[in-house]
Amino acid sequence: MLADPDVLRGAQAPRLFTAPPTFLSSAGQEAAELAAHAGLSLMPWQQHILDVGLREREDGQWAAFEVAVNIPRQNGKGGVIEARELAGLFLLGERLIIHSAHEFKTARVAFQRIQSLILGCPDLRKRVKRMLNNTTETSITLVTGQSLQFIARSGGSGRGWTGDCNILDESMILGDDAMGALMPTMSAVENPQLWYCGSAGIGAPSVQLARLRRRALAALESGEPDPSLAYFEWSIAPHLDECRPDCTQHDSADDPAAWAKSNPSLGYLITPEFVRNERASLGSSGIFERERLGVGDYPSDEADAWQVIGRDAWEALADGDSRPEDPVSFAIDVTPERSHASICVAGKSGEAVHVEVVDNRPGTGWVAARMRDLATKWGPRCVVIDPGGPAGSLIAEVTTALKVDPDEEPEEGQEPRMLAPVVQTKTRDVVQAVGQFYDAVMEARIVHLNQAPLATALAGAKKRDLGEAWAWARRGVGVDITPLVGVTHARWGLFVEVEEPEEEVEPWGEFG
Repeated sequence: MLADPDVLRGAQAPRLFTAPPTFLSSAGQEAAELAAHAGLSLMPWQQHILDVGLREREDGQWAAFEVAVNIPRQNGKGGVIEARELAGLFLLGERLIIHSAHEFKTARVAFQRIQSLILGCPDLRKRVKRMLNNTTETSITLVTGQSLQFIARSGGSGRGWTGDCNILDESMILGDDAMGALMPTMSAVENPQLWYCGSAGIGAPSVQLARLRRRALAALESGEPDPSLAYFEWSIAPHLDECRPDCTQHDSADDPAAWAKSNPSLGYLITPEFVRNERASLGSSGIFERERLGVGDYPSDEADAWQVIGRDAWEALADGDSRPEDPVSFAIDVTPERSHASICVAGKSGEAVHVEVVDNRPGTGWVAARMRDLATKWGPRCVVIDPGGPAGSLIAEVTTALKVDPDEEPEEGQEPRMLAPVVQTKTRDVVQAVGQFYDAVMEARIVHLNQAPLATALAGAKKRDLGEAWAWARRGVGVDITPLVGVTHARWGLFVEVEEPEEEVEPWGEFG
């Protein structure tokens, strides 16, 4: 039963949270009071971030060297940033605060917001020496010489500056070049701190945010907090492909309770009516889940690559001259966001099984026609599709395409004549297929052509626990794993019991 959006308020506590456990005190309350004095009233979740982020150890150092806030858009992360910058200037005595954003127009808007707060408060305004907002510099400087500088991130901006605090806005677009320019500026500072503020990961550009998130997840999994990271994430845990209709461990994008879980300002800054309209407008494209519910796409780090099957083990099985023997089986898979699809094949090759990506293209509209052409030419023993996965929506279209005569109506009680039967997996079949594929690789009973799409999928592949077993993780891997899922299911299809098609087909040859 879905929650009533009109009686919900956003969750003030983040779904994912970790922070250094050792601290003596916090300047968070003073920072919140200063913000209120400047006319910025903070919500409880904003105050909580300040309290944790400004905790100090007994030696006077920050408990958290890095503070990361990962939250859907328009919830008020700007208020957290402004309160932190006001504290740095007027409470903490930080000599230089660097506020950077992916685009300068975003940094300029941030300048204008805090400028308005300072100018509207006589007690703060009288401590300002100058405010610059021109083509060469955007900054606020106090009579004491303390400064808040606003810049756009690049490989060169920020080099040579010694910042006490770096505020990295739009942190979902933050890579190695920007970190390489900004991090060294803090090396000579006695008590530096980094603040990352952004929304859910958007794939390859979210390199640094992905690193921070992995550290937070590792801390939560181990039960041992990261000693230098405070991480806050408002997001949902979306339903998996195998979830039952009555699943309560994961969240539905249509449930207002999920909206509240991922948006602490729901009912304050964001109305349930707006989110309802937003959901209807964005549909099932995945954008709503990312932008409003915090379901991000986070790239894998090189150190995390090839986690499930080692690169050396996979490349040792490559054979450019390998060809599958008849009969073969095909499998179809689609990415969760439906951006790409793959058709894969498997067939015996001596004592091993040859696996191959026949086609991997953007979109899904090409799949059924291509599958008919392949089935007409090669007469596979079956075509495997997971009905619980994203490809499940193609079952009817592919089944129609695989009819010998799509327009022919079978006699009553008779099945239509098929070029190949469509085999639909169950959850246990998916688990068995992955286990069998993994064992075959470890025992050198797989051969392949070392194709780039399949290698890329394996490099980024991760496990998704299913009770005491596991399957390939579709979300949060940062790569298209449809080639991997496809060859896994195609290999399983070689051994599943199916009725062989009776249609005469041409003998085996090259895929075309």
